[in-house]
Amino acid sequence: MEQLRGRLLLLKFEFLSLASPGMEDGLTRPASPAGLSWYMAVSQLLGLTVIAMTGAWMGQYRGGIAWESVLQFNVHPLCMVIGMVFLQGDALLVYRVFRNETKRSAKILHGLLHAFALLIALVGVIAVFDYHRKKGFADMYSLHSWCGIAAFSLYFIQWLVGFSFFLFPGASFSLRSRYKPQHVFFGVFLLVLSIATCLLGIKELLLFSIQATYSSFVPEGILANVLGLLLIVFGLVIGYILTRDEWKRPPLAEELALSMDFKTLTKGESPSSSQ
Repeated sequence: MEQLRGRLLLLKFEFLSLASPGMEDGLTRPASPAGLSWYMAVSQLLGLTVIAMTGAWMGQYRGGIAWESVLQFNVHPLCMVIGMVFLQGDALLVYRVFRNETKRSAKILHGLLHAFALLIALVGVIAVFDYHRKKGFADMYSLHSWCGIAAFSLYFIQWLVGFSFFLFPGASFSLRSRYKPQHVFFGVFLLVLSIATCLLGIKELLLFSIQATYSSFVPEGILANVLGLLLIVFGLVIGYILTRDEWKRPPLAEELALSMDFKTLTKGESPSSSQ
């Protein structure tokens, strides 16, 4: 009986959205908040800049990027910046940018961006371990490596749990509601941890490669330091966007109504009963 009620509710709101396009535009298509577009543009500019600077660092001062050579290590920093920083940050912003699309569409895009980030980061992790194996270098002894493997492992777990709760059918409404605050918290925490790990990696690479000349303000050191600062600014801009309450994606009218009705259904009550 409850399943039948749920299907009837879905049909009701689909009919209302089709029959009243003017109402849908007025109630479920809120305009983008003032300032959000500017901050989004700044975040993307910063993200693309840190990727370009990482590529320039590896190309100009570290010899370039290749898989079957001594340049294999250079795949690691580029992939980690693209995956664990830029794409992860963009995935967190999906619900701020796509405000007028259905919640399910935003969820799918959110999950796909995180999946692409994981795949690219996995290439970077494989590259550095394979490079160490070929060169006979030790693994997992530095703070950078400990933070890095923790960030990647937790990110993978976060994606699996998020997929199970929010995309894979079966999780109850109440269970998703209880887990959502933890999911949001760990999403922001993992971005912060990833950026911090990148900063440790930048410092470590500089000490390994130009330790003798680093204090002389050589161009490579300056470039790497600026890259580190831009990574911090990128994280700050993402964090600012995510913590502005007025920039959160408001539920569409039909989503809000369905949410309220399904809450009552899961409690075994009639959607029209008083609370």
